[in-house]
Amino acid sequence: MKIKNNLLALLFFASFSLLAQGKKMLEKKEEIYALKVAFITNKLPLTSSEAEKFWPIYNAFEDKQFELKHEKSLVFLKKMDNETLNKMSEKEAAALLYKMESAEEEIFQMRKKLIISLKPILSQVKLIKLRKAEEEFNKKLLLQYMKKGPRKN
Repeated sequence: MKIKNNLLALLFFASFSLLAQGKKMLEKKEEIYALKVAFITNKLPLTSSEAEKFWPIYNAFEDKQFELKHEKSLVFLKKMDNETLNKMSEKEAAALLYKMESAEEEIFQMRKKLIISLKPILSQVKLIKLRKAEEEFNKKLLLQYMKKGPRKN
C-alpha cells in the first residue's frame, strides 16, 4: 500500500511539474485534450444520446481537474527547489504535505462525483471502459513523452 501511495505521490508531482511549464503547457492543454477526446471516443462506444449527456459532464470535470492541478502545482513547485526544501522546517513540511494530500483528496472526490453523475447515463461496463480508456491514454502519452524526451526550449 505504501508503494502505491508513493507512486501516486510521484505521479502527482510529475503532473505538477508538467503543469508548471506555464503558458506553454496551457497552450498544449487543448491539443492533448483533443487527442484524449478522440481516444476515448474510439474506445468508448457511446450512443448519440449518451454522448450528448456524457461530454458536457466529462468536459466540466476535466476543466475543474486541470484548474485544481494547475492552481495547486504553482504553490507546491515554488517550495520544491532544493534550496527551499533544505531550509524547510518540519512544521512547514507537515503543512505542505497536508496541502498536497488535501489536493489529492479533492481530485479523488471530484472523480467520485463524476462517476455518480455518469451512472444514470452510462452502463457500469461503459464506466469501467471509460476508466480503462483514460488509463490507456495516460500511459500512451507518458510513453510518447519518454520516447521523445524532455524538450529544452
